[in-house]
Amino acid sequence: MAETLELIPKVKKIVKLLDSRKATDIKAINISEQSALADYFIICSASNTSLVMSICDQVEEMMSKELGIEPRRIEGYQSANWVLLDFNDIIVHIFYKEARQYYALDKLWADGILLDISDTVVP
Repeated sequence: MAETLELIPKVKKIVKLLDSRKATDIKAINISEQSALADYFIICSASNTSLVMSICDQVEEMMSKELGIEPRRIEGYQSANWVLLDFNDIIVHIFYKEARQYYALDKLWADGILLDISDTVVP
């Protein structure tokens, strides 16, 4: 895993893109003390499945073009209820809003440390 502090600019870059693409209820959670899966989970919601797919495409493109990082895997793209983009140290979860309520990932990782993204997300 990369040094957690080195990841914060990447996390905030993803959050800014999510916000600009109409994702809602965006959270960035440091899970490095709770799991070996990744250092950060970024969780967001979208109002429909087409938007879930569009946001996924935009995140993947930005990470590839601007940061040179390809996803290790993408899961759930076809159903677009919950898409997971695994960038090793950062995992992005894009939920259709009803699916997010059902899976309650935010509650599952409540022991993680929320990253302050108030300077990145437009209120």
